[in-house]
Amino acid sequence: MSAQPDLLYSEEEEALRAAVRDLLADHCDAAAVLARAESDEPHDPDTWKALTEGMGLAGLLVPEELGGQGATHREAAVVLEELGRAVAPVPYLTSAVVATEALLDCAADDLLTELATGRRVAALAVALHLGPGGDWDTVRLEDGTLHGELTGIADATAADVLLVPADDGGLYAVAADAVTVTPRVPLDLTRPLATVTLDGAPGRRLGEAGPAVRRALRAGAGLLASEQLGVADWALTETVRYLKERTQFNRPVGGFQALKHRLAQLWLEVVNLRAAARNAADALTTGEDTDLAVAVAQAYAAPVAVHATEEALQLHGGIGMTWEHPVHLYLKRAKADSIAYGTAGAHRQTVGELAALPTP
Repeated sequence: MSAQPDLLYSEEEEALRAAVRDLLADHCDAAAVLARAESDEPHDPDTWKALTEGMGLAGLLVPEELGGQGATHREAAVVLEELGRAVAPVPYLTSAVVATEALLDCAADDLLTELATGRRVAALAVALHLGPGGDWDTVRLEDGTLHGELTGIADATAADVLLVPADDGGLYAVAADAVTVTPRVPLDLTRPLATVTLDGAPGRRLGEAGPAVRRALRAGAGLLASEQLGVADWALTETVRYLKERTQFNRPVGGFQALKHRLAQLWLEVVNLRAAARNAADALTTGEDTDLAVAVAQAYAAPVAVHATEEALQLHGGIGMTWEHPVHLYLKRAKADSIAYGTAGAHRQTVGELAALPTP
């Protein structure tokens, strides 16, 4: 019988959190994210460079012999918590987690080394809404080149290389400059979506798409819960701070009993989300009950993150309804994340199947 996992943060993980939070405070404050979200270039290259070249975080999941850090999903989860707390417009989840996991399955050592440095960004050309158990679209392989169109690809506009599944069952590495990437207007302006069109694009076959894509989407779903935890935790913390400062009838609004109850309920939800997200990250690290842990985390994470950000917007009153306040960025990230890598309903169905529980 395996030992119970320790879901508490280690000293090393807390030190990593502090370093990432300090870096984001310097490079990615709310005003900077708001300004970039309204621009034509949603990604922040300076923050990405600081995270990758400065701290080596793009290579957390890459083995040391390939130039990475050789860390675990637990450390990557801590980074994603902080990125979620800052709604940082960087392709960390899509490149350093999802694409990296696909490349690890294919043993594409040269590409992994390039991604570990952060100088190259990769994106898995599978629609963002698809979960680990979903069926993804493929392109046609004709006369050695790739043809077709793939929609809803997250962070394709920032990618140097796309990992494209084809109808022969293979996963192909395709240079971004060999395809047409058409940006689409997303709900979450900090994580852009695009349509990728391949018209005779050359590609390098990396391996079998089936296991690589499923592994990548499972890791994406599991660690997305940590990003959603960061979003929810920011919403709770900032709302409590604001309600302590805002006064009505010469007393802090946060002292009103009805608001105390709402905040207490939200705190309980965030605490439970932390446990579910940490369990998913630990399961991805150990390989024990991974599918169930990921499904449980995603079944719980999306409703909590959306609820926390909706409460933040309402309890901030009039200022929360303005574009100048960043709360709308967090609500949009929470809403977009709620359908990323599978909906909560789909993951609840997976939980029922894995635990042999009847579902409606």
